[in-house]
Amino acid sequence: MRISKQKRNQLILVALAILLVLAGLWYTLIRYQKGSLQELAGQKQAAMTKLSQIQDTFEHSRELEKAHLDVANQLALQEANMVSGDLYSGMVNFIRGFKLPYKIDIPQLTSGGVAVDESLLPKFPYKQVTLAISGTARFHELGRFVADFENKFPASRMINLELMPASSSGPQDRGTLLFTMNIVWLVKPSGARPATTP
Repeated sequence: MRISKQKRNQLILVALAILLVLAGLWYTLIRYQKGSLQELAGQKQAAMTKLSQIQDTFEHSRELEKAHLDVANQLALQEANMVSGDLYSGMVNFIRGFKLPYKIDIPQLTSGGVAVDESLLPKFPYKQVTLAISGTARFHELGRFVADFENKFPASRMINLELMPASSSGPQDRGTLLFTMNIVWLVKPSGARPATTP
């Protein structure tokens, strides 16, 4: 079937007009909508990333809160072993009770006075008090006493340990030492809180 030249030209013009209309629609509506969809997808991805960061921060804050509670409980347990109230009688009673399982004699305990600011670390929140003790013990027993004390009570330190042989009045006194030392205790602050369970 043959079409006339005029019909063919009209058909070409109609096809070109349709193509122009389609191209116009593509560039005005579809391309704009596609750009908007891409922009929305980018915003959605950014929001998802931010949400993921917030969830990670929330989970991390739970871990930090648990770690803070654990540290606070450990601190409260350490503070339970610090002296408070009547410092001298507290320290004396503590030493007398602690030395019971050891073959050690501590007849002299002298207080270093009132609690003073801790001198080792600046801006440290605890005060310290010193108790001078002296007595007699065998070397091995004294070593156990000192090691066990410092391992069990890290908030206290035994310093200035001096040893000398004791005058022996008999064979049972051989190997006995005279010792003097200072025990430095951290003083429990008045506002300390008891340990809690997580």
